[in-house]
Amino acid sequence: MVSTARSISRIALAVTLSASLVLRAAPAAAQQGESLIRDTEIEQILHDDADPIFRAAGIDPKTVQIALIGSKELNAFAGPGVMGVNTGLILQTKNPNELQGVIAHEVGHLAAGHSARSGEMQHAGMVPFILTMGLGVLAAIAGSGQAAAGLVGSAGYFGTLGAIGYSREQESRADQAGATLLEKAGLSGRGLAEFFDNFRYQEVFAEARRYRYFVDHPLSSDRIDALQSRVAAQPHYKEVDGPEAIAEHEIMKAKLDGFINPQVSIVKYAETDKAYPARYARAIAYYQMREPDKALKLIDALIEEQPDNPYLWELKGQVLFEFGRAKEAEAPQRKSVALKPDAPLLRVNLGQTLIALDDKAKVDEGVAELRKALLKEGDNAVAWRLLAEAYDKRGDDGLARLATAEYNFSIGDATQARIFAMRAREKLAKDTPEWRRATDIVLTSKPSKDDLKDLAREGSITSARH
Repeated sequence: MVSTARSISRIALAVTLSASLVLRAAPAAAQQGESLIRDTEIEQILHDDADPIFRAAGIDPKTVQIALIGSKELNAFAGPGVMGVNTGLILQTKNPNELQGVIAHEVGHLAAGHSARSGEMQHAGMVPFILTMGLGVLAAIAGSGQAAAGLVGSAGYFGTLGAIGYSREQESRADQAGATLLEKAGLSGRGLAEFFDNFRYQEVFAEARRYRYFVDHPLSSDRIDALQSRVAAQPHYKEVDGPEAIAEHEIMKAKLDGFINPQVSIVKYAETDKAYPARYARAIAYYQMREPDKALKLIDALIEEQPDNPYLWELKGQVLFEFGRAKEAEAPQRKSVALKPDAPLLRVNLGQTLIALDDKAKVDEGVAELRKALLKEGDNAVAWRLLAEAYDKRGDDGLARLATAEYNFSIGDATQARIFAMRAREKLAKDTPEWRRATDIVLTSKPSKDDLKDLAREGSITSARH
């Protein structure tokens, strides 16, 4: 059983996306373009880029959660235990070194304590940002792509995050700190200088016309020139990106383009382009455009070339599942898990498919897969939601209510978490680990006076503390 203290810590990590995140309190319609995306392949590539910088800063990469934010805005941020990057920024970077430069700059802000001032980060962590979603499960919720898209875009899951407007002095300090980190990591600082130089023109724009990032991270020609002089003098300045890193960067951009800009991707990645990233982007774009046969034909050709690529098998299973072919989706999803058993999101995909099949043994196996995923990601809201569905199918009312409580707890809805945890306690055997977990959720989810009286009357408060 996951301890309440650890769960709260993980939740804080997931929803405290740092006060340096450039999101304003805004009407629901204005926020619907923002979402937190989960994708195993992209997160791994981002870790490959960022981990050397974390280590140079004395940060254990295993303690950092990568937050991939679906937004056209250019933005990145770093906070204690979390590194966030907008999809818009990734798509604007020309190579891995430019992305590493931005990451180093943001870690430089963190090292200087800029992102934690005024208690704004702590305030932001008190409200939910958005439930854990993924490119691999977007279409899975309720078996409907439309329902999933609506859930992802729902502003109800966003919290009001404080944003920090950095001064030019702070920006220059973060530049210098970032340059130092890159050199310490054995990386070139060229990308850091070149990325900002690409947007030098933003300096002359009125604030309303600038990218939000350059409003809160103000540019100046003097700052860019000083940064260029600094990095050019560093020993690793002439280091270049390796072919594998370049390939990963292109794959990441192609995948994001295919999911986010499918209509554009079909033109951008023309049929005549036979490179792997282009075909990958087209396959995803056709899937998003609801042309599964075209998508599957491309995916099968890619799998024939790369039979040990778990993400291709994941994508095939995803397409099949969304278009009502759950039985066919099972085999590729099993293959993806076999190839990458340590990836919880792949297990969530498999678990979701298994519980959708009209077979008790499959549902039981789906429960097992979801539980394995939750051992690694105890606050994965999608896994808890699917587990609640599976328990309900099995007639396990108490466990279904507990899983629903966990789902609400993971997205920060304390009221619903408490309500379902109290209902779960009515159905679960007293003093079992599950019953105690339900009690823990009640106690940490703003219990009412009546709830506390009921718990005290039966002695649960005392037992829950031991």
